[in-house]
Amino acid sequence: MTAQEIHDILKAQFGDAVLEAKLENVPDPFAKVQADRILDIAAFVRGDERLQFDYLMCLSGVDYKGKLGVTYHLYSMVHRHKFVLKVEVPTDAPNVPSVESVWKTADWHEREAFDLYGLNFTGHPDLRRILLPYDWEGHPLRKDYQTPEYYNGMKVPY
Repeated sequence: MTAQEIHDILKAQFGDAVLEAKLENVPDPFAKVQADRILDIAAFVRGDERLQFDYLMCLSGVDYKGKLGVTYHLYSMVHRHKFVLKVEVPTDAPNVPSVESVWKTADWHEREAFDLYGLNFTGHPDLRRILLPYDWEGHPLRKDYQTPEYYNGMKVPY
């Protein structure tokens, strides 16, 4: 199935929740969707027989300087097609519904994005830091992050 056909199915099902798309002349065709609809869209693309995106290859946090985003790389083992979904949220309210209930592998991916970007995945069953100590302040992959000079009395070597 082509990226255009996948986009057309999404647009027919979710209308204005599909905000924009870049389908040609990119390594990974994608559609940007409303963040508050990502759980519904994820459940649909996994369950729809034409799409069957049963594999979440990667979920990544992104800092767009002024906005935060989440990128979902999807693959269908049955149909052997892939597609990317993207959402954006404001930095001061970085709330995105968790897709862990759709793809269990999202569990650790969402925890990593929470830890390093401060994205809040609402509905996640165990959203806590996964890479940094529980008392670490800030989110190191944000572009505005300032590395602390000390952590627990130890000089941070940067």
